[in-house]
Amino acid sequence: SSRAQEGLIVRLQRSTQQVFEKMAQYGKLEYWEERYTRDPEPFDWYQRWAGLKDTFVQFIQPSHNIMLVGCGNSRLSEEMYEEGYHNITNIDISQTVIKAMQEKYRDKPGMTYKQMDSRAMELPDGTFNVVIDKAQLDAILCGEGSTHNAQKMLTEVSRVLNPNGVYIAVSHGQPSYRLTYLQRPEFGWTVKTFTVQKPMMGMTASLSADDKDSVHYIYVCIKGEVAP
Repeated sequence: SSRAQEGLIVRLQRSTQQVFEKMAQYGKLEYWEERYTRDPEPFDWYQRWAGLKDTFVQFIQPSHNIMLVGCGNSRLSEEMYEEGYHNITNIDISQTVIKAMQEKYRDKPGMTYKQMDSRAMELPDGTFNVVIDKAQLDAILCGEGSTHNAQKMLTEVSRVLNPNGVYIAVSHGQPSYRLTYLQRPEFGWTVKTFTVQKPMMGMTASLSADDKDSVHYIYVCIKGEVAP
């Protein structure tokens, strides 16, 4: 009946609205502070090291100075540390999660955690060989002022990378939605796009409401490399 159809449409609209309201939370500091206070268990967006390793090892060496931006309580740094990457700076805007992670990894020299806003990093220019971003850009793009904030973060990433540094962003966003941010002429990055199969459901989480792809995207942005 038309009444039943109307009811279904209203329910669908309401659930869609709730999903987008939830996604908008990902751009807010208060959401993350509350979440990490409520749920301190390790949590990984999209992929673990096992799924990323084949692509990452093409661009990252154990001697590299590495930063993980928007680290949360991901196990990625720990898994990389176990594989010999011992110079990893982890930053996150949430003081709650940074304090917990500093405590957790205090016996791992070279693994540091700093509370910091990725849009205004208190770090010198040209510090890192590699900056890794697993869902940080995606989270910023969920929030208010998303384009402006994404631009600020990427400008900071470019600044803290050394002249031949590499920014690696793991994202649910398809190239048509992400390359506009990454291929801006002021960065001068050469962008290579890789894909990786999504893990089985329940293993890792997604930030997206409309995530129908069977892959995640790995955008490797190489600084200082002249495009052919």
